[in-house]
Amino acid sequence: MRLIVLTLLALLALPAATAFAQSSRSVADRLPLFARNNCRQIRDPGNQLFCGDAELAAAAEKLSTGIEARLARLPDRLPGIEENAIWTRQRNLGCGIVGQTAIRTDDFDRVKACLLKVTEERAAIVRDPDFDCLAANTAAGALICADPSLALTESELNSQVLSLIGKLDPTAARFAFAEYGRWTRERDRKCNLVGKENVPLGELESAEDCLAGYLKHKADEIGAAKGDPKKVFGRQVAARLPDSDAVDFCAARIHAANSCGNFLRINRVYALDSQVTEQDAQVTGEIEMAVLAPFAICSKIATTCTGTCWDAITGRPQPGIGNKERSADAFNVTRRLRIQRTFAFVKAADGWRCREDELAPVNSGTAGGGS
Repeated sequence: MRLIVLTLLALLALPAATAFAQSSRSVADRLPLFARNNCRQIRDPGNQLFCGDAELAAAAEKLSTGIEARLARLPDRLPGIEENAIWTRQRNLGCGIVGQTAIRTDDFDRVKACLLKVTEERAAIVRDPDFDCLAANTAAGALICADPSLALTESELNSQVLSLIGKLDPTAARFAFAEYGRWTRERDRKCNLVGKENVPLGELESAEDCLAGYLKHKADEIGAAKGDPKKVFGRQVAARLPDSDAVDFCAARIHAANSCGNFLRINRVYALDSQVTEQDAQVTGEIEMAVLAPFAICSKIATTCTGTCWDAITGRPQPGIGNKERSADAFNVTRRLRIQRTFAFVKAADGWRCREDELAPVNSGTAGGGS
């Protein structure tokens, strides 16, 4: 998992492309590692400097180490990844790098000094655990970060969960991570905080008791397990009702089974419609996913983890594309994908069990947003 995250961060900082414009040659002589590291393959002028200069590369390595440690502390990596992507764009603008315009030789020393300064400052900031709350991008996350007691409880819960998952084999750990993500989404639905990111915190104070209760319940559950992850994860195989929780359970299981968590995070799940009989149910749900690492819009990852190939121009599902027609276009990090799909459930003694083993075919979908 950490390797995937570090690869993602490298892609954010050093986006690869075809040969850069000839105008970039003016700074090549100032970069000792330019030829050895094949920096001409990098399109972004600022990232060429990080590629070709040893001092900048060392600062970037320290920042990468700090980011890795920070993401390991966060219960949800996506906000931290998004915040880092925004910082990278602001870093370039702040140091006078605009788009893909080549850095002039006369500006080289000034731009390098600026990049070095802001990177070293950023490395110091991300090492501070108090900075983690700035990555919260949900209403629940903002409420938790605004309350020291809730923030401490969540931090302790996260550490306990990660410790438990660390005792599992890779396959079981994958399912446990998916289940942990589902806990968070279930919490937000239960506390009526879904889609309220732009609501003032003062209007959401009534949800604080709900958040505290949910966090305490999970902490007590983990405490009762006495260090045994199998007493916490993998026990629930059915949903209580054929609703949003049931769709979430089904989607999370499919993602875990196919290692989709390396590339996508399920962000939100909604049940839009349902048809329920005594023993069977058809529930149409909407699933919003965010891209954690780039992947081709028509690839095994796309079809397995989003249920379809996609049209790069319209951002709509484009199913049924053969291998010869597969596109090299890729989804960028933090891109948002939404799919609608009808899931089949059957009533069992322990609740409603999902009968689906894959997300395909989807009923409809959209791809938008992100960097």
